[in-house]
Amino acid sequence: MTLHGRPSITWRSRWPQLSFAVLCTIMLANLQYGWTIFVNPMHDANHWSRASIQVAFTIMIFVNTWLAPMEGWLVDRYGPRPVVMAGGLFAGVSWLANSEAKSLSALYVSAVIGGLAIGCVFGTCMGTALKWFPDKRGLAAGLIAAGYGLGAALTSAPLAIMIRVSGYRYAFRYFAFVQGITIVILAALLIKPAKTPAPTLPPKRLYQGAELTVSAVFRSRVFWLIYLIYLLIAFGGMVMTAQLGPLARDFGLETRFVTVMGISMPLLAMAISIDNFANGITRPISGLLSDILGRENMMLLMFSMEAAALWGMVVFGRSPYGFVLLAALIFLFWGEIFVVFPAICGDCFGVENAAANNGLLYTAKGTAALAVPLASWVVGITGTWSSVLVTASLCSLAAGLLAKFVLVPMRKRSALQLQEFDVLSGF
Repeated sequence: MTLHGRPSITWRSRWPQLSFAVLCTIMLANLQYGWTIFVNPMHDANHWSRASIQVAFTIMIFVNTWLAPMEGWLVDRYGPRPVVMAGGLFAGVSWLANSEAKSLSALYVSAVIGGLAIGCVFGTCMGTALKWFPDKRGLAAGLIAAGYGLGAALTSAPLAIMIRVSGYRYAFRYFAFVQGITIVILAALLIKPAKTPAPTLPPKRLYQGAELTVSAVFRSRVFWLIYLIYLLIAFGGMVMTAQLGPLARDFGLETRFVTVMGISMPLLAMAISIDNFANGITRPISGLLSDILGRENMMLLMFSMEAAALWGMVVFGRSPYGFVLLAALIFLFWGEIFVVFPAICGDCFGVENAAANNGLLYTAKGTAALAVPLASWVVGITGTWSSVLVTASLCSLAAGLLAKFVLVPMRKRSALQLQEFDVLSGF
């Protein structure tokens, strides 16, 4: 195999390229999954309301997702290297700005920069992986998404300890340099395939769609149904990602110690470490299983169990070990969304414009993030998390049912229409 007329170099082949992309997402993970560790310290130090602090999280996710189609367009045309390098710079600048923020407005500006970082790195790595692995979309997407979860699992405990010993501003500053510089170095190794590898024929249950542009995808009814399903399932997970620290404090558990497998830690640090590990490890497994069992079958299974875990948090979450267990299950069953949605996007709309098309779908995550400060407001009014958690549970169940019983028939009809068009165009 040659690349640009030269013999292929080992690091330029698809598995090393996937490894570089995974490492980039590992170094990025704290921007989203480490956020909840900082919420209570920022509240205590600055006397900002938690709802106001969570507006920064929503801004970050909103910018990340809603600029993803444009970032995907740049990747499809210019390759991943410049976009991910820019993302690494944004990641470092964002956390440096957080370390110096003396007002909410400054925090919100740094959130915009952080949103650009996540979009440039995670969205680019995901779209590029789909291009390199059209025959193993679920597995490739799962490994990229796993890095995004496991990165926070590896660093959440050191991050929590650093905040407790040296303060949250020092932790922001230290990790800004480590994360930003590492991403920039890894990004320099990323390339796009000179020619998209030919995929093997997918199983019939995947109902392979046509190669569509972003404008054609935007007009597709299949896309908007997938978008609705994404919104419903993203709601609960986004709230838990940002609000786990405040939830632990309101349940009276934040400073409690728990012991798991002989290791004793403060409950919140233990929960975040286990949650991010569960959130990361489920992604490649779910991706591989979705390649075998079908995307919608995995959605029904995982989203239904997500609904049960959220409901369980209402009933058993005030117990220290119940909190740790149920939070882990919530993230275990929710982590699939970052795998199955990019994969089903490739199934339905092809891989030529995979980065841009997946970026368009990814905006659903940003829309769902609007629920994060809303959840803080509802809890402030009602004095309880029950209404938020029950609503998230019902939304998760609805997402699974729509995927299996509405999306499957719609994709079948779409595939049949495509086949009929191909037959007619042959005459």
